[in-house]
Amino acid sequence: MDSLLAVVALVGRVVVIFALMMGVPLAFALTAHDPAESAFVVAIAVTAGVGFVLSGVTWRFRRELQPRDGFLLVSLTWSVLPAFGALPLKLAIPGLSVTDAYFEAVSALTATGATALLGLDALPLSVNVWRCFMMWVGGLGIIVLAVAILPLLGVGGSQLFRAEMTGPLKEQSKLTPRIAHTARAIWVAYGLLSLACMLAYRAAGMSWVDAFVHMNTTVSLGGFSRYGASFGHWNSPLIELVAMVFMLLSGVSLLLYFAAWRARSWWPLLRNAEVRAYCGAVLGTIALIVCYLMAFDAYPTWQEALRHTAFHVVSVATTTGYSSTDYAQWPLFAALLMILLGSFATCAGSTGGGIKMVRMLLLLKQAKRELVRIIHPNVVNPVVLGGSAVSDRVMQSVIAFMMIYGATLVGLTMLLLFSGLDPVTAFTAVLACVNNIGPGLGEVGPAVNYSGLNDFQTWVCTFAMLLGRLELLTVVVLFTGAFWRK
Repeated sequence: MDSLLAVVALVGRVVVIFALMMGVPLAFALTAHDPAESAFVVAIAVTAGVGFVLSGVTWRFRRELQPRDGFLLVSLTWSVLPAFGALPLKLAIPGLSVTDAYFEAVSALTATGATALLGLDALPLSVNVWRCFMMWVGGLGIIVLAVAILPLLGVGGSQLFRAEMTGPLKEQSKLTPRIAHTARAIWVAYGLLSLACMLAYRAAGMSWVDAFVHMNTTVSLGGFSRYGASFGHWNSPLIELVAMVFMLLSGVSLLLYFAAWRARSWWPLLRNAEVRAYCGAVLGTIALIVCYLMAFDAYPTWQEALRHTAFHVVSVATTTGYSSTDYAQWPLFAALLMILLGSFATCAGSTGGGIKMVRMLLLLKQAKRELVRIIHPNVVNPVVLGGSAVSDRVMQSVIAFMMIYGATLVGLTMLLLFSGLDPVTAFTAVLACVNNIGPGLGEVGPAVNYSGLNDFQTWVCTFAMLLGRLELLTVVVLFTGAFWRK
């Protein structure tokens, strides 16, 4: 019980920080005098009040976190914060159900980009700012933020960092002697990338407000927009190019940018096997789909095919989910290939979702290793990545992750099929939510959204987004008996 109360105490402090973050959309509401002013004032008061109560009642249980506490804290935080994030949405949008409000907040904080809202263009500016700003915060992880700037909490950050950071090689992510310094360095890289993205959008023709709003959802690889037509609102090749550049940059591990800055060289990026595979997969898919679309006469010229293909392949591969046209109208092979690419293309340590390219590389190398063993049973043939042998423990973790990943896709897809969805919608909705891509195909395609789902289907997709954001194992471990045994 003391362990649980210690976690609740820290959750209370994070909730207070979250309340302060609501000041950003409130400032927009006060400036624009939009009708959501009172919604944010009430939401801030309620959120801060609950946070102070939780931290105040349990303050005496504050102590150093144990490894299991980190997993519990991360899972609790990512389940609780969307409830408070949904509060201003529920108060400001007439007729919005609790289910859809929570779904929207989960989608924002997990940087998924699946929306259940209609009429985005007509929403108060502050509401759209809040939806997108939550993505910026959630893109890298509010837990990492707390570790970086809140040493005053008096708890160890290492457990949180390992539970929150994505990818299987987490121990190699500790680039500075103290974990708080590492987290702080990551946020500096994230902040600089965000600033550059906003300025580039402004230079490309967006207004300052649009540049700020869409910067939030580009560097977080979330994909929300304040317009129902997404990037089709501008129909600008230059703006799409800026988006592609920063989506590609954000799909690379922020730790590598820090390493490149420390080395004063691009070599840490250029020699990284995961980055090379990431770029190769994206470029190869663009070339393949352009040829495929031209063969089916989907576009009159190859230049037009290249423009739309490149934008959407980068958008979906990086799990962002922006759209400039309805790619669901393309031949099914092209649209489905993009979604499958989004399941693994981004690098570990980036803000992207999916299983990560490093896991895919390790699985391919393990498969090759087993084929060699069939022919030469006694050969010593370790899995090597980046010039270093990968331990069997890491490989076992990757294989366990993939088994749970596959079971999750099958299980959740079957639930949606049971609820009455057609196979294409059910499968791609689960695939898009677990991998934090956002749009799927069928009834949840880029030209529509998740508003057509019933409450049960929406909750299944909500759970899928949370599982995907925390990379499955962080949540699944809570359901094992060993986790709760002393």
